[in-house]
Amino acid sequence: MRLMTIPPLQTNLFKNIYPDTPKTEGIKYAGSKLKLLPQILWLAAKTKPKTVFDGFSGSTRVSQALARVGYSVTSSDQAVWSETFARCYLQGGERAKYSLLIKHLNACKPVDGWFTEHYGGDPSGDVNNSSKVKKRPWQIQNTRKLDAIREEIDRLYLDPITEAVALTSLILALDKVDSTLGHFSSYLREWSPRSYKTMQLKLPLIIDTAMNHTVARSDIFDVASNADVDLAYLDPPYGSNNEKMPPSRVRYSAYYHVWTTICLNDRPQLFGKVHRRVDSKDDVAASVFEEFRRAPSGKFLAVDAIHRLLKATTAKHIILSYSSGGRATAAELNEALCDVGKIIEVIELDYRRNVMAAMTWTNEWLRDAQEPNREFLFLIKRF
Repeated sequence: MRLMTIPPLQTNLFKNIYPDTPKTEGIKYAGSKLKLLPQILWLAAKTKPKTVFDGFSGSTRVSQALARVGYSVTSSDQAVWSETFARCYLQGGERAKYSLLIKHLNACKPVDGWFTEHYGGDPSGDVNNSSKVKKRPWQIQNTRKLDAIREEIDRLYLDPITEAVALTSLILALDKVDSTLGHFSSYLREWSPRSYKTMQLKLPLIIDTAMNHTVARSDIFDVASNADVDLAYLDPPYGSNNEKMPPSRVRYSAYYHVWTTICLNDRPQLFGKVHRRVDSKDDVAASVFEEFRRAPSGKFLAVDAIHRLLKATTAKHIILSYSSGGRATAAELNEALCDVGKIIEVIELDYRRNVMAAMTWTNEWLRDAQEPNREFLFLIKRF
């Protein structure tokens, strides 16, 4: 097994590893692998695959990159908005054919609707009523456009792929004018400079190739065991390694609940100060990979889930992402890896924590500021 250690923030080194890293597109995302794309593509190329499975596709940055370099991709995630992104980027086809649709949606007359009621704030009113300011993710000039455009998308009765393109464009536009830290579990006290801008829909960077790509939204164990692919890329969320950190702080369904609501347009029952969907509560939207408890055997449930997933995956090669800040310890992870295959290559990165990781709500949840946050990529050849 060879270990490759890459110094922090050496972007030129990243490019040297995979000099032709393709351009991808996405939202602000706590689990984004944008900075790791050169390393992921470099490891993938070593296995010479034709088909690749992206098991926790999230914002689909990895799926997009894999598709752009010529692999046939199966993109899978439990999130509705992730499925929407994957349909848009991987199955959208000819990009230009959506130009008139995007132009039409941009021309929709703003209206006061459900999204403005729950997620829109008036900065001029906030100034006059400073003691009653309600922190919101967007200013009302943008939620009014959101209300109009979202209703128009439903009114047009678009086919699933075209609808995915429209929704992806809408979400990307909203992401550029929000007043958040990149998630929807809390909002900024003061309006961000970008929130004063008026959102404008643009054509997403759809991948128009002759390759056949598959999009799935199902149980990860079912998809992994049935995906007929050469290589699998797995990036489970892992959860927190802080014993006092409640699981709600790492639930991706809680972080991105508004994107789910925009895709479904279902006007769900809401709760809490940030108006979360009821179905994003921890007792409803729990993921075993974010579990912080131990099984009766003493092993972490999250570690056991990773082991089961590695065994269920049918691909000959697996690339596994692992963060030192996750629930699984290096020793436990190594045991799971060695039980399913041979570790061919390891890439270790040490870089500054992103804004999400650096956030603190109370001192009890604060990790040691000096503790290095390392990311590992394991290339495994299954037995």
